[in-house]
Amino acid sequence: MAASDGETAAEEYDGGGSASVADGTSGVDSDSRGVYAISVAAELVGTGQQNIRQYERKGLLTPDRTDGGTRRYSESDLATLRRIGVLLDEGLNLAGVKLVLELEAENRGLTKDNKGLADDNRELRADNRGLRKDLKRARGVAR
Repeated sequence: MAASDGETAAEEYDGGGSASVADGTSGVDSDSRGVYAISVAAELVGTGQQNIRQYERKGLLTPDRTDGGTRRYSESDLATLRRIGVLLDEGLNLAGVKLVLELEAENRGLTKDNKGLADDNRELRADNRGLRKDLKRARGVAR
């Protein structure tokens, strides 16, 4: 299940941060809007429609639905389906795939949190340096 241009589906998946994941969450960017019918999604990722329905039953992804209940798959859903295919090809069963998807989603969240904390830490250190300079200046004037 390789992606186009020689890039593997795993590499393609790793590039996205908004893929629908096992807990049904998805990002809010344009890649998360469901536009593909199940037949198109199945053809694009190279699997059967029944497989996709089973993945949904197992909680591996949650596609958008129209008012009439028709499934609509987004680019993020397609990336998740490709990732599922890679994991199945590597020998995991669906329970294992679900765990991997959940752990990858948690890892993305923790990485994002860590980046935010590192940014906050840099700002606090800069503020602290400024306060120390002000304190030194104030102590120098008081003498």
